[in-house]
Amino acid sequence: MLIEREHAVVFQTYRRIPVVVDHAIGTRIIDADGKSYLDLLGGFAVNALGHSHPKVIAAIEQQIRSYMHVSNAFYQEPQVRLAEQLVWATGYPRVFFCNSGAEATEGAMKMARRFGTANARYDIVGFSGGFHGRTYGPLSIMDKALYKDGMGPFLPNTLVLPFNDIDALEARVDENTCAVMLEFLQGEGGIVEATEEFIGALWRLKEQYGFLVIADEVQSGLGRTGDFFAFERFGVRPDIVTIAKAIGGGLPLGAILATDEVAVLFERGMHGTTYGGNPVACAAGSVVLAEVTSGLMDNVREVGAYLRRCLDAVHTTHPQTIREVRGRGCMQGLVVHGDSSPFVSKLLEMGIIANATAGNVIRFLPSFIITRQDVDTLCVALDSMFQLSELEKIQSTNG
Repeated sequence: MLIEREHAVVFQTYRRIPVVVDHAIGTRIIDADGKSYLDLLGGFAVNALGHSHPKVIAAIEQQIRSYMHVSNAFYQEPQVRLAEQLVWATGYPRVFFCNSGAEATEGAMKMARRFGTANARYDIVGFSGGFHGRTYGPLSIMDKALYKDGMGPFLPNTLVLPFNDIDALEARVDENTCAVMLEFLQGEGGIVEATEEFIGALWRLKEQYGFLVIADEVQSGLGRTGDFFAFERFGVRPDIVTIAKAIGGGLPLGAILATDEVAVLFERGMHGTTYGGNPVACAAGSVVLAEVTSGLMDNVREVGAYLRRCLDAVHTTHPQTIREVRGRGCMQGLVVHGDSSPFVSKLLEMGIIANATAGNVIRFLPSFIITRQDVDTLCVALDSMFQLSELEKIQSTNG
C-alpha cells in the first residue's frame, strides 16, 4: 500500500489528503481505484490551466528534447521569452527567476535590506495572517506559531503587525522601516483582503518615509482574482512583486518583479540560483502566460462571479453554519462557525477536493478553466452537507 510505504520512509511533515493519485486531467483527479474528484484546490493555486493541459505538455516535451538544464551561466531563449511576457503583462521592467515563493520572498527581503543599508534603515514589516514561505526570511515576518515554535531566533529588525489595523501601522512604521511586505488578499490567512483604508494609510506612510512595498502575489497573482494582480483594484504600484505557483504550469518556478530603480540594487554576483529559470519550467510558464493573457481571465471573472453568487446563496440558506463568504475570482472561501476541517473531509467523501485553512475557512482555489457545471456540483454538495450537519445537530440537541 502506497500510504503505508510513504509513512515508512518520508518525513511526516504533511497532512496529506488520503487519496492515491493515478492521473489527473482538466478539473479532475482520478485515484488508484478509479474514483473521480472535482479538484477545487488546484495544487494549492498552482494548476491555473487545470491538469494535463495539452499545450503545457507539448511545450515541456519540445524543450526537454532540446535541453533540460545548463545553468544561469548561459543565455537561454525560454527564460528570456518568459521574462519578456512578464514585462509586457505587468509593466515591471525587470525579472529575476527563482524556484518558489519562499525563494522569491528571500530575494525580495535581501533587495529591501540592500535598499535600506544606504540610510541605515533595516526594519522589514509583515502582517498577521500573512504567508510568504517557510524559510527564515519569510518566517521572520509571519505570525503562525505552528511554523515557528522552537525554531528561533528569527531575523533581527523584523516585526509582524495586525493586518488591516491602521493604528498599529501608523504606530510602528517609521524612518527605520526599509520595507513592508503583504498579501493584498491573504490565502493561508483565510481569504482575507486588505481594506481600502488600510492600503491608503500604508501608501501615505510610504510617501512620508520612503520605504519599499513588496506585494506577495504568489497565490493571488497571474489572474486568480480576475485581475492580473490582486493589488490592482487598489490603484497602487508596489516596488517589488513576488510570484510563483501558477507561473510554472505545474513545475517549480518563481520570480521577483521590480522597478528599474530597485532592480539595480542587485549587482552581478550578489544574488543567484542554480535552477531558477529552468528552461523546461519557463517553457511551461510561457504557455500559462499566453493563455491567461488571451482571454482566460474573462472566465475567472465570469465563473468566479457565478461561484460567489452560489456561495452567497448557500450562506443565505445556512446562516447558522456559515458566517460569511470571502474572496473573488478563483480564490474564495466560506467562513464557518467552528472548525472547517470536518466539512472538508465530508466534501472529500462526496468527491470534491477543497482545503481547510485559518481554523474556520473552507478554501477554494480552482483552476481558471472551472465551469459553471463545476460550481453547480460544488454548491449542491455544500447545501446537502450543511443540511445534514444541521439536522444532526438538532437531533443531538433533542437527545
